[in-house]
Amino acid sequence: MALIIVVKGDLFAQDPHFSQFYANPMYINPAFAGSTNHGRIVTNARNQWSSIAGTFTTMSASFDEHYDVINGGIGIMVTRDQAGVGLLTTTGISGAYSYQIPVNRNFTIRASVQATMMQKTLDFGNFTWGDQILKQYGIVKPVTGESPPNPAITIPNFAAGFIGYTRNVYGGFAVHNLTEPSQKFWNSYQNKNVILRKVTVHAGAQIPLRPPDKKSNKNNISLSPNVIYMQQGAFSELNLGMYYNKGSYIIGGYFRQTTANSDALIVLLGLRREKLRIGYSYDATVSNARPGARASHEVSLSFELRKRIPKKSIRAIRCPEF
Repeated sequence: MALIIVVKGDLFAQDPHFSQFYANPMYINPAFAGSTNHGRIVTNARNQWSSIAGTFTTMSASFDEHYDVINGGIGIMVTRDQAGVGLLTTTGISGAYSYQIPVNRNFTIRASVQATMMQKTLDFGNFTWGDQILKQYGIVKPVTGESPPNPAITIPNFAAGFIGYTRNVYGGFAVHNLTEPSQKFWNSYQNKNVILRKVTVHAGAQIPLRPPDKKSNKNNISLSPNVIYMQQGAFSELNLGMYYNKGSYIIGGYFRQTTANSDALIVLLGLRREKLRIGYSYDATVSNARPGARASHEVSLSFELRKRIPKKSIRAIRCPEF
């Protein structure tokens, strides 16, 4: 999904992408911060188009928990994305706050804000420029006449999110890159090279197939249909998916349609234990890019911290865990 083009200082990029949307809840929507009745630590790792050397690898780690004193949740997230064997590396540290609003007995709203400090580094020495290439011989010049950029830039970034939910139905939206900050590496370059604003809309449901067993999760069976839509600049994608949950085991899948074409079929497997969640997903490319970029792999781990008995009621969101 990510694309990088460098031509005389121009840098165009989409935000890093994860396919286990709800295994990385704060990444899809900061309003998920503190949305469970326990603290949690979540880690994710993704290898995009693994058959191509030096493509895109993305990792993230987050912690979030609900706190009565602020009637909401606090979340901290760290992300790192490398493109082109480290040619472009983006590291971000985010803090989010979500506020819980019980509208009535059945309907709850969580609204959030998020602030991020990003650092982007560019490995100028490993790029190949036009003046290093001769038509008859290929790359022949070891040194370019292009002016070097700033090796690193620091960018403040902001996001906001909203989720509304009942016991079995949920939906929300998030807006990332609210101010469309500049990511200009060359001071002399006139274009701001902004990070385009990204809008995410998501909705789904938990449909029990048998009455819930409050004493044990082993006999619980449910279906979870989901839809996730993202728009960033001229690029958009629609993900239609379904999870089947039986006790500790989860199997699911999404079909991803982008602006230009059908993109990928996503298959997901999850294992749920008392304090641990493990997920693996495989993105099988179905577009014309399949011969060179056959698949992507993603792994997630989630650790549940101690459960608390809050003074106020935490209305946890019942949504997929992967």
